[in-house]
Amino acid sequence: MMKSKADEEDYWNSSKFKAFTFDDEDDEFSRLKESKQAVNSIRQLVDDDDDEDDVEKVSWSGEPVGSISWSVKETAASNQRTDREPAFPKITTERPPLNKSQSGLSLSSLFKGKNKGGNLQSFTDTLGDTSVRLFAPELRKPKSEYKDFVSDWTPVETVQRLQQGKAVSLEKFRSLQDKLLLLDFAVAAHDGNVITAVLIYLKRSLCKEVLFRELESRQTALRHFIHYMTETRDQRLLLELLRSLGRTEDVALLQYKENKSIKDENKRRDFVKSCLSLPFSPEDSAHVQDHYTLLERQIIIEAADQRAERDGKMEIFQRFPRKAPILNMPLITTLYYCCLYHYNESEGTYSSPLNIRQTFKISEKQYFATVLAARAKLKAWADVDALFTSRNWLGMMKKRSPLSFQRVVDILQKNSAPTQVLQEYVGLVDDAELRISLAQKHKCHDIVINTFRDMKDRQLLMEYRKKVERGSAEEKKIDQLLNNVQIRWKN
Repeated sequence: MMKSKADEEDYWNSSKFKAFTFDDEDDEFSRLKESKQAVNSIRQLVDDDDDEDDVEKVSWSGEPVGSISWSVKETAASNQRTDREPAFPKITTERPPLNKSQSGLSLSSLFKGKNKGGNLQSFTDTLGDTSVRLFAPELRKPKSEYKDFVSDWTPVETVQRLQQGKAVSLEKFRSLQDKLLLLDFAVAAHDGNVITAVLIYLKRSLCKEVLFRELESRQTALRHFIHYMTETRDQRLLLELLRSLGRTEDVALLQYKENKSIKDENKRRDFVKSCLSLPFSPEDSAHVQDHYTLLERQIIIEAADQRAERDGKMEIFQRFPRKAPILNMPLITTLYYCCLYHYNESEGTYSSPLNIRQTFKISEKQYFATVLAARAKLKAWADVDALFTSRNWLGMMKKRSPLSFQRVVDILQKNSAPTQVLQEYVGLVDDAELRISLAQKHKCHDIVINTFRDMKDRQLLMEYRKKVERGSAEEKKIDQLLNNVQIRWKN
């Protein structure tokens, strides 16, 4: 049965259901929005710290929720309920529990990580205080770790652990037998670091007499101990050890070495003089005597040269000023100094090079090389030439040298000798190939040309012609030799 249009309108208007219209604001979507706004308003009430002063949240125990004391109790309660985790240590503090107004904390700031007005920072700073800090429980270490420190290791095991770089305590070895066993096993391990470590412990725990007595029968350990004492500069104990062992020569040398620490030259000379009576070996005694003689002579020469330099009496000091005093210089340096400034002095003076050579028994080669370097330094080529000139038994002049002429050329070249001087001594080298090599190196063309001529090697002479300058005297000399029909060339 069909309803009329008026009846349909009455039906829809009288029903509790309403038709959907875009203009209707009282629909389910609007109610959903209102519900969401209500929830958000509740959240804002929870998050708003300004209203928390009016309503304080407390737990079942009566403590303010979010305070430090509440956090500690809640953590302890949760740990008691959990059997698998160790309990936290009890925290004791004399400070009164913080209420909500003091901490300024809320649940939202703790669990959401929000930081309003510095609340979370204040909570972090409070936890940083040592009186209320929560400590995580320390897990029990394995027994093997505790064994490293508390077990009774035998001497063998102790040495092995020292070799492995593990921490051990040597203090538990109290008896002399255990200490000596420890030293013997350390020596048997052939590890210098372990031996030194054990010796340091024995030095600290044994009296000197017992330690020296036991080291005397253990030469390897004794050498390590002497080296250790030398490195640490324990001169007093080292002298006592050497005296107890009867090593008088070592005692004398150790005392003699103390002169190095004396700065004043007169005091050093007197100290070295006092060492002459020490029980040195014959060879060492001769060295100490030479040292004293050299110091005494250096003091005399230095005083005289200072006056001469100050008064301007010697021209050599003005041409070649002294760079340093001669005091405490080695013997060869002293000889070189005297060859520079006192070369022509008579043999009877302390500063004469010949006197120094005779006094200190300097070898001929050492003396010759020192004099050659000194006179070449001063460009005194006449003195250099006189060193090599000698007469044979027939009265003929001949150049002779205790050094090889190759060494002579090297010394002259280092002192910037001119080519004319170098050429004379390069030509005295016996070996032809070496002579050619030195001549080419120092551009002594005449030596190369004459050597190729003596070898009668036309091809080498023609090749060398290309290396000399065009129109030079060397090129003309080569052309004359090549055109000489009297020379029988090999090629």
